[in-house]
Amino acid sequence: MTNYFILYLNRINRYDNLYLARLYQWLRILSITGILSVQLFNPNLAYAQGRLKIASQMQASMTDKLLKQWYPRSIDSVDGGFLSAFSYDFKPVGNQDKMIVTQARHVWSNAKAAQLFPNVKYYAAGARQGYLFLKNVLWDKQYGGFYTYTDRQGNVKKSNFAPKEAYGNSFALYAMAAYYQQSGDTSALNLAKQEFAWLEQHSHDPANKGYFQHMERDGTPIKRPAGMSANAELGYKDQNTSIHLLEAFTELYQVWPDELLKTRLQEMLTLLTNTIINKKGYLQLFFQPDWTPVSLRDSSEIAINKYKSIDHVSFGHDVETAYLMLEASHVLGVKNNTAILQLGKRMVDHALDNGWDNQVGGFYDEGFYYKDKPGISILADTKNWWAQAEGLNTLLIMSHYYPNDQHKYYDKFLKLWSYVQTYLIDEEHGDWYQGGLDKQPQYKMALKGQIWKGTYHTLRAFINCRAQLNPDKTSPTIPTNLKRKTVQGVVVLSWNKATDNNKILGYNIYNGTKRVAFTPLSQIEIKVSDLRSISNLSLDAVDLQGNRSARGRFK
Repeated sequence: MTNYFILYLNRINRYDNLYLARLYQWLRILSITGILSVQLFNPNLAYAQGRLKIASQMQASMTDKLLKQWYPRSIDSVDGGFLSAFSYDFKPVGNQDKMIVTQARHVWSNAKAAQLFPNVKYYAAGARQGYLFLKNVLWDKQYGGFYTYTDRQGNVKKSNFAPKEAYGNSFALYAMAAYYQQSGDTSALNLAKQEFAWLEQHSHDPANKGYFQHMERDGTPIKRPAGMSANAELGYKDQNTSIHLLEAFTELYQVWPDELLKTRLQEMLTLLTNTIINKKGYLQLFFQPDWTPVSLRDSSEIAINKYKSIDHVSFGHDVETAYLMLEASHVLGVKNNTAILQLGKRMVDHALDNGWDNQVGGFYDEGFYYKDKPGISILADTKNWWAQAEGLNTLLIMSHYYPNDQHKYYDKFLKLWSYVQTYLIDEEHGDWYQGGLDKQPQYKMALKGQIWKGTYHTLRAFINCRAQLNPDKTSPTIPTNLKRKTVQGVVVLSWNKATDNNKILGYNIYNGTKRVAFTPLSQIEIKVSDLRSISNLSLDAVDLQGNRSARGRFK
């Protein structure tokens, strides 16, 4: 009878996941009370089957509606890098100007897709071509750092952006780290190290901590001129740059365990927890260079509505940051960081309590706490695509840590996934609309791609949600045939590849107890001067889920 019941569950259509969860809850009660025989209903099996069903839906949507629409279509075989602008039905449109953020995100997406689907050759080829465009075209060979904006061919183009921005450079770091993790191309890791040093020299603020966002071509931070418009961002520090530097440093530290990088990663995490996130549990958007908040709270309602881009509650950034902080803490080696987890929960709870659509689901875009009004006011009840993508991932995380919380995170996840399927995924032409059609039906015919919209948020959400819904708990085998030799001041290490029930991500190298390197290949060269001792070297294998093998020692 159980098999027949599971068969029925699998036939429930994709819009009924929330109904399925409620049905599961009632049947579980009946099972516990003895009204329904346990032989006829296995609640744990039903719950697991429901999660696997959604994982399967997400896998299909990720491959058929997202990746196959973008790649290889967006790979620019003429001028390098990627095309950015596509119509609602995925036809290239416009002049195809190129921005560092878009280009870097496409490199990251192709690198991650190549890890998941190594037999699809154009993902690895796309990641490499995109990286070469970053290295050979967007990298400033005279002053260092990445240009913000160019034409299609890579000629620097005047725009509303600063010549160099920490935000865009953070995504370049993010992309190069991911590309090295996928390919083992040491030139990408070396350029990432060079870029990190450039940020350290030009963008990092040693006095007040954090990073200056806007820079001249030579890396000089741009000070805010007198008389600037109230809604101009120039010269401010901001949360968005900060969270994506945190994200980039997290990605880079996984492949380059450098001590200064670790210090900067910890610094960004501390800035978020102590300064950027306020006591209510949401991010302050902009700051003076000394981290004094830029606030409109004492302004008139007319002024607030006019200049709200500088100061409002961004529910999407809040749920995204909750995840990014947990990821950073985990990579730093603190897997059960209670303080970060509780802060992340407070941010998610604030977003659910104040910016969640209880009718059909979804996170609203903007809110504000007016000085003379109780509670929060919703400034924009629209629902942009990326906030919903981030919400799926973070709600699942919270449901894992707090399964019995009053916010019912898993139910909210199911409702959000139903919302995404109904109002965001374009089943005819592919990808997600820029915003939910329940609030912005005009987006049905709007651009699918532009410099601020590619695959990054959506692909990351799919990858993370699938991993949570159908986790792989099997560790790789221990690498064998470990060999070591020293040639002209360089230690050459080699081994036979490990095996895994899924896919191997790569190998961590240790000098004693300290992790000193990573490679996705089966050999690596390390300078003797970078090691404490060459007699105490070991490695482990790690798979895509993060499971690690036991260590093998080099003899």
